Amino acid sequence: MCGIAFLHSHNVNSDLQRQQMNSALNLMRFRGPDACNVHQEAGGTIGHVRLSILDLSDSHQPMFSKDGRFALSFNGEIYNFINLRKQLKSQWNFVTQGDTEVLLAGLILEGIKFLDKVEGMWAFLLWDIKEKRFLLSRDRTGKKPLYYRAFNNEFSCASELPALKKLCPENWEEDTDTTADYFRYGYPLPGYTFYKNTFELKPGHYLQGDANGIGEETAYWTPSTSLYKGSYHDAVSELSDTLRNSVKIRLTSDVEVGTFLSGGVDSSIITALAASIQGNHNVKAFTMGFSDSSYDERTYAKQIANYTGVEYFEDIVKDWDQQYLLDLILTRVGQPFHDSSILPTARLAKFTSNFVKVALSGDGSDELFCGYQRYKARAILKYYMMVPQPLRHLVRKLAFKFPETDAHHSRSLIRKMHLFMDTVDRYHDESPYIAPRCYDSKAYQNLFPSLASRGHSYEISHNNAEKWSEVKQMMVSDLSIYLPQDIHTKVDRATMHHSLESRSPFMDSNVVQLALSLPSEWTLSFKTNKKILKDAFEDLLPNDIWNRRKQGFAVPMASWLRGELGFELERLLHTYSSNLINIKPIEKMLYEHRSGKKNNDHRLWLIYIYLMWKNQSNM
Repeated sequence: MCGIAFLHSHNVNSDLQRQQMNSALNLMRFRGPDACNVHQEAGGTIGHVRLSILDLSDSHQPMFSKDGRFALSFNGEIYNFINLRKQLKSQWNFVTQGDTEVLLAGLILEGIKFLDKVEGMWAFLLWDIKEKRFLLSRDRTGKKPLYYRAFNNEFSCASELPALKKLCPENWEEDTDTTADYFRYGYPLPGYTFYKNTFELKPGHYLQGDANGIGEETAYWTPSTSLYKGSYHDAVSELSDTLRNSVKIRLTSDVEVGTFLSGGVDSSIITALAASIQGNHNVKAFTMGFSDSSYDERTYAKQIANYTGVEYFEDIVKDWDQQYLLDLILTRVGQPFHDSSILPTARLAKFTSNFVKVALSGDGSDELFCGYQRYKARAILKYYMMVPQPLRHLVRKLAFKFPETDAHHSRSLIRKMHLFMDTVDRYHDESPYIAPRCYDSKAYQNLFPSLASRGHSYEISHNNAEKWSEVKQMMVSDLSIYLPQDIHTKVDRATMHHSLESRSPFMDSNVVQLALSLPSEWTLSFKTNKKILKDAFEDLLPNDIWNRRKQGFAVPMASWLRGELGFELERLLHTYSSNLINIKPIEKMLYEHRSGKKNNDHRLWLIYIYLMWKNQSNM
């Protein structure tokens, strides 16, 4: 995996451009510790840091066409590059053995349409030195990041926001519309950042421009479904073959590939498939546990490792580390990001990187195969709202009669009841559904009164050939928003912080398209979690793994907030001076949490992360 950067400016001389580029690349050396190169020509400075995975001794970047006209800086992996190379070799004299030259050749020979053939994850910049034009693109589901700025006769882009700041250090102001979105969802909406005039290229899009300006972002891919025409048995067989092939091509590497193994269904399937393809003694599996047993999944991970025969490694997170979190948020993400599981994910990446340079993960399965509890809650909610109001009031009263525990919701019926009541409260706010909200509208108005009317509008693009159910619409929204803005962001920054490449077989375009075409009843089942996945891969895993409740990679945040983390939040609240946040109700939330009256852990964490970023960024 790698980091890319580019600067084209009429205002900055070449010496200063190189200086700023070197600063940006130094900040991204975690992404590519194996090589660092800069090239300047035609008023542009293009840079690259490399984590060598394929063609270790060659495929240096930026890579140039033989005539010197085009330069490519590429972050990612093209998994089907061998087949693409065969298709292009009659028109191109290849001199390297990696995927970078295949991408360069395809783009020059076929243009943006070449991306329709590409299977992989990527963010790249192609610089036409002669015409002084550039092309940017990002993979279909947003595995790899790419940020850009364009104003005052200057264009710059980089793999990470902090690096982009080094390229163009002037005029960084907070975008309060994004701040409003953050407190609603926990992250910026696709395309936006916390900074004015600063954007993230949306997944499945490309952008073209030149010295005179840039065009509009254009989609080359959108989620599309035509209802599956075959039988359920046909779909089970096709899913088995398609995911197996996806794992197989993602094992292609000139370095050793391992797997992340949580003990959940998704990572267990990927580990079992990798073992069946590579041979179980050739696969290393890694997991991270917690001292709090209700958040610890190592027992299940060990069970899968023993069942599949892979080599197993584990580590443990004992407490939270503020400095480590600061490094992740400020130097990697570069803006507020609410998902606390970035901490154990980064710890797991650090541990794993001691043994391998690449790890397969189960990311994306929940969005494709109805894995989140919110999908089932929405299906139940449709019937719950038909219950007479007095009876619903009685149910609510009963639910909140009992205080919540700190245990993960998968092991606490009371916690589940409270979470369902939160879903009820947010039902109208999440209709139409964009992404899971952190607060209902009443609570949001109370906490952030000046932001209640602010925020970016966002419309999900898709080619809907059939009428989708409400749950299917949620899944497509999560694929378009929650997955790239939360899951992919978390995993990319956490793994790259430790120079580890993460690959996601569920994100194969063939797997995605197949999953989107399936009728909702083939994936949503109250009896069986991810029904069609179980039927496709039941023989790979023991029965009790299929029957266990989904947990996820959560952290014991509730207990942390009753300790040192709570005191740190209190300190930040006392030093905060802006009017964007109403401090009094937050102090009440913290008191309720500390006293055990209500578990406000995720909502308090959301505010803590923003205040920490605000305090450190001096904005």
